[in-house]
Amino acid sequence: MTSLSVETLAADAVEPITSAGNAQLGIAVLAGIAVIVLLITKFKMHAFLALTIGSLALGSFAGAAPAKTIASFTAGLGSTVAGVGVLIALGAILGKLLADSGGADQIVDTILAKASGRAMPWAMVLIASIIGLPLFFEVGIVLLIPVVLLVAKRGNYSLMRIGVPALAGLSVMHGLIPPHPGPLVAIDALGANLGVTLALGVLVAIPTVIIAGPVFSRYAARWVDIKAPEKMIPQRPSEELERRPSFGATLATILLPVVLMLVKALIDIVVDNPENHVQRITDVIGSPLIALLAAVIVGMFTLGRAAGFTKGRLSTTVEKSLAPIAGVLLIVGAGGGFKQTLIDAGVGQMILDFSKDWSIPALLLGWLIAVAIRLATGSATVATISAAGLVAPLAADMSTSHAALLVLAVGAGSLFFSHVNDAGFWLVKEYFGMNVGQTIKTWSVMETIISVVSLAFILLLSLVL
Repeated sequence: MTSLSVETLAADAVEPITSAGNAQLGIAVLAGIAVIVLLITKFKMHAFLALTIGSLALGSFAGAAPAKTIASFTAGLGSTVAGVGVLIALGAILGKLLADSGGADQIVDTILAKASGRAMPWAMVLIASIIGLPLFFEVGIVLLIPVVLLVAKRGNYSLMRIGVPALAGLSVMHGLIPPHPGPLVAIDALGANLGVTLALGVLVAIPTVIIAGPVFSRYAARWVDIKAPEKMIPQRPSEELERRPSFGATLATILLPVVLMLVKALIDIVVDNPENHVQRITDVIGSPLIALLAAVIVGMFTLGRAAGFTKGRLSTTVEKSLAPIAGVLLIVGAGGGFKQTLIDAGVGQMILDFSKDWSIPALLLGWLIAVAIRLATGSATVATISAAGLVAPLAADMSTSHAALLVLAVGAGSLFFSHVNDAGFWLVKEYFGMNVGQTIKTWSVMETIISVVSLAFILLLSLVL
């Protein structure tokens, strides 16, 4: 990323949509976020509509002309969907191929065959982290929780000892690792390098998931000692597939886009010459679009055809994978619209003006803003998108590595203390048969540990890099 001063960016930027002072802008931001929170929590409105209305409210409170607010919102929505929409769609296709072909089951069965006793929590965190790479959090939960319940039942384990590591693996991937929607949008908003963010994200994710997963699960199992609820344990239907893809082929397919993006990042750092032939090739094959597209095409053979799918069945699988992500795309797009409205209103410059006199590091500021929005809205994705928009000017003169760390800090903040306004909270509560208090002691505390521990490692990396 080219290093530019804030003054240069400000000179090149379009004129703000309002001439409001910092005090009015501050009130407008709080009012806009309050509208979104109220609509999501009190009136149970869909996040897409809440973000749209909140963006219009923000513009109104800031004193901007309605036409300018609408133009900012639609421009932000369009650019966000253009930037990450295709990647989210490709990720969904890969996830559906993984589930329908039996590839996910193959990974689960292979690892479980090798693990037992004390190794089981570590096996669960490994399964969740691998499967969580290409899958959305909600899809990962639906896919993994039946496995968690079966393992806990068959092995007579405490549900928390097995469940917490699996949830930690999924949650860390969701908050920190692209190609998940939140990190992708933050990378786009902050102008960070995707390959570097991915590499640093993996570095932060490994110790974080160990502490929040297998280590914390020991205490969670003591606090909430429950068995898998009988009514939720799945009765697996007779498998219609004649065969499944191999463990090696499935793992290679999942990791292909990650490897391609990491190779690109490595060549960019080592060679650092845009005219170099090797770097030009890796810049193409390591771009998120090509890397994910390659994994999907390879997956059609290594997963789909290996499971005996016909061309028609493959087409149906792809078609079915796209329908569920419509809501995700709209929420991400509307979040981008809200972010652009914040930027065009001059909120980024306002935060810069305020933070000049603070002794809070940019990474900590990004984390704190994401925490506040997460606690208020209950959505990790909304928190990541909104916080990234607010701290975007701070990334203008950052190095490549520090811009990537700011993305991770925002992602870490977006996971803080999931509670009753988060859909994931209720999903975990119902699947595990817990009451609200038990869910807070386990799931909510685990999410907070992930957020705080990952921030600690991000700050440590910022001292080294």
